Amino acid sequence: MKLCIPISQDLGLKSAVSEHFGGAPLFLIVDTETSELRAVKNQNEHHTHGMCQPLKSLSGHEIDAVVCGGIGAGALNRLNASRIRVFKATGETVEELMAAFKNNSLTEFSVKTVCTDHSCH
Repeated sequence: MKLCIPISQDLGLKSAVSEHFGGAPLFLIVDTETSELRAVKNQNEHHTHGMCQPLKSLSGHEIDAVVCGGIGAGALNRLNASRIRVFKATGETVEELMAAFKNNSLTEFSVKTVCTDHSCH
């Protein structure tokens, strides 16, 4: 499975998870089977709330799920429409998220649990 995790700086598994999906400067794509890591620049980092286009930045990169601290309803709906699941981050680093993912301890975002603005954290 390939996970997409928003990060502030590429430090591999030690990367800090960015609090909000759409505003992250980078996405780290983690292949849970091969442990391959790939950082991708977020081309849509600066956007008006509700106008996040996550699939634009991730175009050409296969992902199965996103793990993030927060996400807006528009981005969640766009990802879910593309059959990409979105889970709530429960750690501060990619390494902590990977452990939680492997333990099946992450909860999935729903429209009731999304952020309502960019200051939700």
